[in-house]
Amino acid sequence: MNSPVAIVPGCLYWPGWLDREGQEALAEELRHVLAEAPLFTPLMPRTGKPFSVRMSNCGPLGWVSDVGGYRYQETHPETGRPWPPFPPMLSRAWEELAGRAPAPEACLINWYGPQARMGLHQDRDEEEFSAPVLSLSLGDTALFRIGGTTRSDPTRSLRLASGDALLLSGPARLAFHGIDRLYPGTSTLLKQPGRINLTLRRVRQAGAGEIRP
Repeated sequence: MNSPVAIVPGCLYWPGWLDREGQEALAEELRHVLAEAPLFTPLMPRTGKPFSVRMSNCGPLGWVSDVGGYRYQETHPETGRPWPPFPPMLSRAWEELAGRAPAPEACLINWYGPQARMGLHQDRDEEEFSAPVLSLSLGDTALFRIGGTTRSDPTRSLRLASGDALLLSGPARLAFHGIDRLYPGTSTLLKQPGRINLTLRRVRQAGAGEIRP
């Protein structure tokens, strides 16, 4: 495995971590996940405005957003069924890239259509900030932007391509970040233009026995 590139302190980047064969295998695993837990459109708290991305989850917990707020829950908001388990390739990614972090409890699956965006935000709905957030990209290239722990901090931009992995840890764990745009037609992996972003997270605080030696 190649050494990661540090984009900012705590933000580690592995370009092409998954080769084409690995990307195809993960995309196939995700098709089975989404057959059990279909994509839904989250809503902004209070206003009810729809997100531009559609999403789903896998693992013991899933992140949802609606007029009631942001939260993690054990069931799909539309079907009421438990989230499907992690595909094997996601578990492997965490084991290889997340160091000694306790096991993840949620994987957000975000589908970006060609016009979708994600404004600058922090991932702070979890209890366990000592564990990283691990991101895998599939499909069209996206322009990712990351700053500091306040919204006004300077930002840097990076193109995330299909197969790339990115880790937010330590000083970057609560950094503001987002997706400014997609570059349609930059990948032939998926059956339609767009991008899938997978983010593995630890949600609840871990006991000492869960930390890998």
